Amino acid sequence: MNNRVSVPLYASLLSMALLTACASGDPSTESQQVSQGQGTGQGETANGGNDKVSTGEEVTQENAVIPYQASVLATGLNAPWELVNVPDGRMFVTERPGTIRVIKDGELQTEPLIAFEAPFNEEGEGGLLGLAADPDFESNGYLYAYHSYLEGDEIANRVLRLRVNGDQAVIDKELLGNIPGGTNHNGGRIKIGPDNMLYITTGERYEPELAQDKDSLGGKILRIGLDGSIPADNPWRNSPVYSMGHRNAQGLAWNPDNKYLYATEHGQRNYDEINRIEAGENYGWPEVEGDEHDNGTYLAPLAHSGDDTWAPSGIAFIEEGPWAGSLLAANLRGEQLLHITLSEDGKQVEKVEPIFEDEWGRIRNVTAGEDGKLYILTNNRDGRGTPRDGDDHIIVLTPES
Repeated sequence: MNNRVSVPLYASLLSMALLTACASGDPSTESQQVSQGQGTGQGETANGGNDKVSTGEEVTQENAVIPYQASVLATGLNAPWELVNVPDGRMFVTERPGTIRVIKDGELQTEPLIAFEAPFNEEGEGGLLGLAADPDFESNGYLYAYHSYLEGDEIANRVLRLRVNGDQAVIDKELLGNIPGGTNHNGGRIKIGPDNMLYITTGERYEPELAQDKDSLGGKILRIGLDGSIPADNPWRNSPVYSMGHRNAQGLAWNPDNKYLYATEHGQRNYDEINRIEAGENYGWPEVEGDEHDNGTYLAPLAHSGDDTWAPSGIAFIEEGPWAGSLLAANLRGEQLLHITLSEDGKQVEKVEPIFEDEWGRIRNVTAGEDGKLYILTNNRDGRGTPRDGDDHIIVLTPES
């Protein structure tokens, strides 16, 4: 049975002079609704269509309690997309126009680690997107980057391996190229899973049929080895495709205990999704949206936005601190974070709470640090937002003691 619940709208109690200056407008107190699919991993969608049950529960800014303190780590970034930590304490941040910036000893460095050149392309939503650090970075210096480029007259995407030497990086190897690309819908998130494989989200560049074409890399989640090889246990022989039927997935996160993989995905206008990803499964785009019933052909999302629009991007599984065991998802159009409470077995979403709504504008990514802190990337300079003083920011959420 498809269950729908109304969720409280959380806003931040946290304020400080800089962030207050960056806020736009008064926080809304209207309640939001979220729909929950079965998402069982058994290749079926939830039953029930579009019925909604609203509790009418509202939580205003004055009533919200968020167990983190916010501070600003860095300002003046240009559409940052991903942040990774490496063992020597540095942080690397991708900027969509084509540079990897370095944060060292808490300071944003002037010189980039690398600035990409032709055939690099940054049109529309493309450019330098995902980044991941090799598990053995300390010994091999490898980073993995996803970016758009020109293949003749066409835009495509590729995954590169970079080698870091001191304060600079060079391209070491192309691991996977000719991923369908365009001015929009390039996917772009890359993460290394618990199996030491590289997972890659791709878009369908406004050609929905690509998502249902097993021979296309568009509208998929891909899985390859760290050397670019195709794992023998991938669902389709000699193919990097891990799951299909995605429109424009932009977030990946694992629960390290049960190894469940969660992903965010943009709907066409609404029906944005939180999915649990299973090898070889089909998530329905463009045949279905949300939890439309389709006789068990497609896997339903754990939750979707219904008639609202989240435009979800990066997602993080929280391993420690006051929100341990839950997910946080960055929202672009929604201009908020989603705090997602999972069931004990991790197979269902129990609650979705919007937090920090309208505090910082468009939010591209959230990263959980090993120190229990959370790192937020704003994206008000991405061409669709309204830049505020100091944008774009890296904001740190530190657990209250």
